Amino acid sequence: MSAQDSTLFSSLDIGQISLPGRLFKTATAETRGTEDGFATDAVTEFYVPIARGGTPLIITGNIYVSRDGKSAPLQLGADNDDKILALSKVVDAVHEQGAKFFAQLNHCGRQVIPPFAQSPEAFSPSNVKDLLTGTRPKALTVTQIHRLVGQFADAAARCQRAGFDGIQLHSANGYLLSQFLTPYTNRRTDDYGGTIENRTRFIREIIRAIRARLGTDFPVIVKMNGSDSLPLRNGLKTGELVEAAVILQREGIDAVEISVGHYESGFPMVCGTFDLCLRNMLQGSMSYLPPLRRTLLRVFRPLVTLASNLLWKGRQGYNLDFTPQFKRQLTIPVICVGGFRTREAMEAAIRQGKCDAVSAGRAFIADPYLYRHIRDNLPGPRCVDCNACVGHLGAQPAECYHPIVKAEKDAMLARETNVIGERQPSQQAVW
Repeated sequence: MSAQDSTLFSSLDIGQISLPGRLFKTATAETRGTEDGFATDAVTEFYVPIARGGTPLIITGNIYVSRDGKSAPLQLGADNDDKILALSKVVDAVHEQGAKFFAQLNHCGRQVIPPFAQSPEAFSPSNVKDLLTGTRPKALTVTQIHRLVGQFADAAARCQRAGFDGIQLHSANGYLLSQFLTPYTNRRTDDYGGTIENRTRFIREIIRAIRARLGTDFPVIVKMNGSDSLPLRNGLKTGELVEAAVILQREGIDAVEISVGHYESGFPMVCGTFDLCLRNMLQGSMSYLPPLRRTLLRVFRPLVTLASNLLWKGRQGYNLDFTPQFKRQLTIPVICVGGFRTREAMEAAIRQGKCDAVSAGRAFIADPYLYRHIRDNLPGPRCVDCNACVGHLGAQPAECYHPIVKAEKDAMLARETNVIGERQPSQQAVW
């Protein structure tokens, strides 16, 4: 099937923006900023090839809206006006290649290892200890919640000034907005806890504040879970999350992207193999765990690896288990992330009505020209789901760390650089 005949390469509107295709780059932490959150040339170098490959929409890694919401070193921030100029340079470089660029805004909440993020403490709707990291957060006061609403709106305004085409609010994977939605992590008895209306109140107030500042034409999309995947805990099932999405659609969001799980869930959001992932984590982010947790993970790593490999085997479109329920209830686009690697799987997901678009993260890290290669039926480096890149996130730059795939990627980029160089006209002095 040619690209012209494929729904995967048909246009899709997200708010006021029309996109020429339906395969997007999902958010992945870049770990390429400065220690104080400024964008760098390394961030630009990460995104430009993805844009050059024809990718219609790229979503940044999570950008913190306030210093206490930072999740890891070298994360980008939008917590101050002084970040705008550096962000705008990345945006301009992506726009020069023709891609649309959304900024993902996030607050880590309780899913933080404070020493790793150089943070003195963590905050959450309730003081429920994170069983993975051992972090026990402080419960946010209503005054602090109101302040955070303003900080999200301020960060969105900065991203608009930097030239981004839209923003994504990260309400998936157990981060702060997700923590408000989930009864397990939200045990409040005030206006922000209890009913689903109350548990969506924080994110609804953020959306209203952003709309008040930026207007209704600036796209705002939300990343959320299709399932919390929290066995034996009071996590959300798909039906309840669809109900939350319907409420957010009424608030005027322009699309949802569906993921799965919290940190406590294990690895359902990155199905594959975990030998390299866990080894890299122990050398990076998990080396900041409390001593007992660090020792236990080191001792039982082989067993944890074996269990993870069995529980979360790699497969394409694993969040398609959830998206059809969202599709039935929503009129805005539903984007599905989760292990997509081949054109056949992507086209089938859309053709069968399970989602309106697909997104990928690790596949683009392995092959920045993935969109072009899929569209034109060309070979390229193929992610093998080793998750070595996931293990390094927050500690090393986002990059493919599988030796064979990385060698293929480097050779491909070198060839492309030579071609681009040959296309440039020679610049001779004119006297």
